[in-house]
Amino acid sequence: MGDLLGVAVLGAGHMGADHIRRLDQVVSGARVAAVADPDTDRAKEASAGLEAVAVHEDAVAALDAPGVEAVLIASPGPAHEEALLAAFARGLPVLCEKPMVPDSTGALRVVEAEARLGRRLAQIGFMRRYDAEYQRLKSLLDSGQLGRPLMLHCTHRNVSSPPYFTSAMLIDSSVSHEIDAARWLLGQELTAVTVLRPRSSANAPEGLVDPQLVLFETDGGALVDVEVFVNSRFGYQVRCEAVCEAGSARIGEDHTMVVTTQGRAHEDVPLDYLVRFADAYDREVQSWVDATRQGRVTGPSVWDGYASSMIAEAGVRALESGGRVAVELAPRPELYADVSR
Repeated sequence: MGDLLGVAVLGAGHMGADHIRRLDQVVSGARVAAVADPDTDRAKEASAGLEAVAVHEDAVAALDAPGVEAVLIASPGPAHEEALLAAFARGLPVLCEKPMVPDSTGALRVVEAEARLGRRLAQIGFMRRYDAEYQRLKSLLDSGQLGRPLMLHCTHRNVSSPPYFTSAMLIDSSVSHEIDAARWLLGQELTAVTVLRPRSSANAPEGLVDPQLVLFETDGGALVDVEVFVNSRFGYQVRCEAVCEAGSARIGEDHTMVVTTQGRAHEDVPLDYLVRFADAYDREVQSWVDATRQGRVTGPSVWDGYASSMIAEAGVRALESGGRVAVELAPRPELYADVSR
């Protein structure tokens, strides 16, 4: 075990339990050293069968458990700021699930805290950057073969939304993935947002504005539209088409198994993000472990996490007001001058 990176996993819910499994069974070079969750029974269940794992109710206490050398934060968003700042105070490298911090004020505090350290410690979990299809699209756009990108057409559909889901969460929870993906794919900043509201689906809970059409403008003159529909009922679908001056490229066409029988053909549609992006999560965590063991920090930065929170907040204001809302980011610290958007 001494040769393995000891990781404290904060949060043992759906995402946290999957990361515990991933660190134990999929990723090389790491082990789960501690698990923290307010529900300690859930933490014990998620870590059952693992050797030398300390279980804590308090997240900060888990950071001080024996053998902890790095932190994976998979707790609910409101708990992230405290955990990130505690990790920074201990000099612990962090992989933090999105949203980094739900509100932009807290997110900026995290940026400022890391900037004061003078070095990066945190990677933010925008896992689409590690998806094979997204990486191919990024390489193609960067190559210039299709000319300048003019538009991104994005689709984000879920089977159903949790009971607690609000209209604002379609943007600050679901579309936050497209916000980061668009900034990264285009290498441009999102500068304004407008949200259009078609009539809500009969499948949406009462009062939930679902679906929505979110339109972003960029500082490079491109447009990004996102159809977000979290009660589609028919499957989990994430698609993206880049329209450029000399061609277009489309990903997310659900190229899964097609079964033909009894005069009919059908293909499977993923029902869950952990199915659709399983490989991306595996690559993301493996990349983080490899970099951490080498003393490096790569991937999306806390500045990317802050920008996503700011842009999402502008989107929520656009949803509520029905108008176009400009995005105004704080000055970018020198520490993040070289990180990609």
